[in-house]
Amino acid sequence: MPKSHPPYSPEFRQRIVELVRKGRTPEELARQFEPSAQAIRNWVKQAALDAGERTDAADDGGTRRTASAPPRGPPAPRRTRDPVKSRGLVCTGDQYDPGQGFEFVTAHQAVYPIATMRRVLGVSPSGYYAWRARPLSRRARADVKLSAAIQAIHRESRGTYGVPRIHAELAERGMPVGRKRVARLMRGAGLQGVSRRKAFRTTVRDETARPAPDLIERHFTAAGPDQLWVADITYVPTWAGFLYLAVVVDAWSRRVIGWAMETHLRTELGLAALNMAVAQRRPTAVIHHSDHGCQYTSVAFGERCADAGVRPSMGSVGDAYDNALCESFFATLECELLDRHRFRTQVEARLAVFDFIEGWYNPRRRHPALDYRSPVIFERSKERDDRTVTSGATIDRRGATSLSPSGAVQ
Repeated sequence: MPKSHPPYSPEFRQRIVELVRKGRTPEELARQFEPSAQAIRNWVKQAALDAGERTDAADDGGTRRTASAPPRGPPAPRRTRDPVKSRGLVCTGDQYDPGQGFEFVTAHQAVYPIATMRRVLGVSPSGYYAWRARPLSRRARADVKLSAAIQAIHRESRGTYGVPRIHAELAERGMPVGRKRVARLMRGAGLQGVSRRKAFRTTVRDETARPAPDLIERHFTAAGPDQLWVADITYVPTWAGFLYLAVVVDAWSRRVIGWAMETHLRTELGLAALNMAVAQRRPTAVIHHSDHGCQYTSVAFGERCADAGVRPSMGSVGDAYDNALCESFFATLECELLDRHRFRTQVEARLAVFDFIEGWYNPRRRHPALDYRSPVIFERSKERDDRTVTSGATIDRRGATSLSPSGAVQ
């Protein structure tokens, strides 16, 4: 029998262990030096034990002990693990959907090696390459087209539309889909609506002024145009100081029919918005509802209302619900414009507010209260309906339109 190799010196073993700790593998060192790879691994384990850096597994059924600690009691029973092939078979939400792993590998293949990502995520090579070669399903192709339309609508809405308004816009464009599907695709694209900012007090009550009576009592409904107007004032922050905005909104169509911007909160601000509304609509007996701000309780404002045939109305003190319809417009303005932009100058803010009201809110922005139509479209549709009725058509109790042979209303 051949003689066994004499024991290696402690210095030799120490150098081999150091090489392993620097990144060399036992197999590589075994090819270069005489010791076998298993002997080198044993030296590394023994060096870790001697330094107190690891625990040693004894052949006692799984009991583990440290180099200096006494043996412990019997080990706890091992828990069974789910087999690898069972991932996602019961429910994809239990662990993960393999398709998600495939998508991650494809999205990050320019950053990480594909083999490494497959090994870390636990996806099979055959499954991954089969998934890549497999054509998109009809549903997936439709989702790609629908997602592109959703992103285009979101951009057109200046990044403000959420699921309900995008759902309504898709339906009008001839793409009727479920709302939950729209929500899913928006989540995947990272799209969402906006939320409003904190409140700021802009109107101060004049304790000595006599307020107008409450003529609506929170009933913000109107059967036609120029029956009920609501008005209020908010602020627009700029780097050059606050700019104040007064508006008059028609409760029937939610249209902003009067607005004015100034650097002060005097009565002239509310008067300018009222004058614009009167010039555009020329009402006969419209109700003008506002809060108890001194701008609306002043003598000058009351005289202008009397001259224009406007009936002033005011809610209770310190209750935002008594002017909720106008507060709703301000919430939209704040969420969709003021919270998302910073204005350096007041001129820049004036142009932005003008573009929002006259270029977006009135003509294009959809309102749930108007069956997801814009104020301008709503008013035009009602005008067409009125012309149809006066020309001989009528609408019965069920909503159907009928026409008599002679053109008379039935």
